[in-house]
Amino acid sequence: MEFTGFWSLISRNPFIMTTIEFNTTFRNRTKKLALNVINYVDSLPKKNSNYVLGKQLLRSVTSVGANFRAVCLARSLNEKYAKYCIVVEEADETVFWLEMLRETNKLNTPPIEIINEAEEIIKVMSTCRTRLGRKIGKQKG
Repeated sequence: MEFTGFWSLISRNPFIMTTIEFNTTFRNRTKKLALNVINYVDSLPKKNSNYVLGKQLLRSVTSVGANFRAVCLARSLNEKYAKYCIVVEEADETVFWLEMLRETNKLNTPPIEIINEAEEIIKVMSTCRTRLGRKIGKQKG
């Protein structure tokens, strides 16, 4: 029996992303989103409303990345489902704070790429949550 190697086994179909690849990709994407938001918040004019909104935005966006990492380390499917729920909730909250900053800072709005990335993360994580929920019986459909 010939050993073909781990990477040749997982890369036989180029259209299927393995769990390892998915986790690595989204660990990097959620971290990059947080770093981009940090840079944006640091560029805002110094005023009370920006401080409050920026602080809320930083908490939610860093929670997205931290909780996705927790998804990757979940000890059970129920724990993984619960963490996906938090990731979706925090990503949606991130979009809310970005919208608030966009509407209150006409001269220094969040880059559309940041908003688009947060919305895409919501879509992907919502799909993962729904599929996992069906698998473990949390949702019908």
